[in-house]
Amino acid sequence: MSSPGLRERKKQKTRWAIQEHAVRLFAQQGYDATTVEQIAEAAEISPSTFFRYFKTKEDVIIQDRYDELMAEAIRAAPPDLAPLEVMRRCFVDAFASVGPDEAEQVLQRARLQFTVPALRMRALDSMQDSIRYLAAALADRLGRPKDDFRCQAFVGACVGAMINALIAWVQDGENTDDVLAMIDEALSVIAEGP
Repeated sequence: MSSPGLRERKKQKTRWAIQEHAVRLFAQQGYDATTVEQIAEAAEISPSTFFRYFKTKEDVIIQDRYDELMAEAIRAAPPDLAPLEVMRRCFVDAFASVGPDEAEQVLQRARLQFTVPALRMRALDSMQDSIRYLAAALADRLGRPKDDFRCQAFVGACVGAMINALIAWVQDGENTDDVLAMIDEALSVIAEGP
């Protein structure tokens, strides 16, 4: 995977700063009480700049860079790996790339997604997009059409297992190592059954 150029790194830095300020304000004031204008002011940008990075207030919590990381991991996985091992690797690699500060933000954003009704619905929509995106990468790897139903069903099952691990992490833990172990265990259920 090639490293992003200076312009992309600056854009990502601005995106993370906006998300960081949004998460902090949501924790202090509540999601509904926080406005885009307040987030923009805290991030020292204009509201129009906010909307260049995020189409809606919900997106500041929902959007992240992990789909791209996971799709790249699917494409880069050794050719002899079975699909379940490819998915395990893509989830683990994405979480392993997260540093402690980013992990804390991921945890806070996940808490908001699971507790704020408007975000839960938006997260569900986003999850369907993620499943299709990752399934297209897996289908390409397997030489199938990008909208292959079996790849979408399989990736959906894997994402469902990962969501259960994330819910457990949000409820019980705050350690990235914990979530990696929970994801691994959740995916083993797909292979082995309950």
